[in-house]
Amino acid sequence: MELDLKKLKDQAMAEFKKSKTLADLDKLETKYLGRKGELSAILRKVKDLTGEAKPKIGQLANQIKLELEKIVAELRHEFGHLADKAKPAHYLDITLPGQKPALGHLHPITIITRQLEEVFVKMGFMVLEGPELESEYYNFESLNIPATHPARDIQDTFYIKDQPGWLLRTQTSNQQVRTMEKYGAPLRAIFPGRVFRCEATDVRHETTFYQLEGLMIDKDISIAHLVTALKVMLKGIFKKDVKVRLRPGYFPFVEPGFEVDVSCLLCDGEGCGLCKKTGWVEMIGAGLVHPKVLQAGGLDPKIWSGFAFGMGINRLVMLKYGIDDIRLFMSGDLRFLEQF
Repeated sequence: MELDLKKLKDQAMAEFKKSKTLADLDKLETKYLGRKGELSAILRKVKDLTGEAKPKIGQLANQIKLELEKIVAELRHEFGHLADKAKPAHYLDITLPGQKPALGHLHPITIITRQLEEVFVKMGFMVLEGPELESEYYNFESLNIPATHPARDIQDTFYIKDQPGWLLRTQTSNQQVRTMEKYGAPLRAIFPGRVFRCEATDVRHETTFYQLEGLMIDKDISIAHLVTALKVMLKGIFKKDVKVRLRPGYFPFVEPGFEVDVSCLLCDGEGCGLCKKTGWVEMIGAGLVHPKVLQAGGLDPKIWSGFAFGMGINRLVMLKYGIDDIRLFMSGDLRFLEQF
């Protein structure tokens, strides 16, 4: 078989070099390198070999294939170059169709973020942006997160080297106290944006993702206001009523705190990889604003109260479009992005 491969290589090389046109080259490429070509016919016999002969012949066949593909590419380039030379400098083929300019489109995360903003603006909320490079004070301390909290560990947070006290924000909650300081109360605001966590990536976790934080402060705010706002938001995105459930949860900047789960729309509650076979997706962390956070924002907790919530926009988009791997959003794979 080794002799057959070398003989095939010499024969193919000679015929390739004798080709005069691209059409001749195409026919020879099909003859030798096509799926039903002569090289493929020999390769199909490799599986019948035994012992050391099998890897040796396989390696030789792959080497010959690469050499033949290289000579074909070189000749194809040469034919194309000669064809260009033969055209006059002013050559224009008016029979060719015009080339449409490639137009981009919005990323799915941007699409849903804008829809969320529209829903909340109709409810009287401001849309505010904040810094991604943040101080420990606004990211942690002002939110009642003590220095001993696990989130302050470098295993969970990206700290800035040689810049003590600075980090990449881990949550859009960093805008809560900033907004209270600037606008006072009453206020309604949402803060969409990119956040960063030192995460082990998998189908549900990424190191860079998007969140939306919501904050409402007024007099006599209750959990009922929170639930109503969340249901209006979900209905605005999914165009139908969505089941939610509240579980007790701990977040230092709210008291009481809740984990808000949304019925998995990917599997209709039957159980899948996204919802960990439970039928529910952990979507939102929420609760009533902690008195210490109100005080950090310059507000009197005896007069003012409020609710706050934070949610992963990526997971909301996954539910909306039936996406089962969060890593696709940042992959840059056009096959994925061009679907939207």
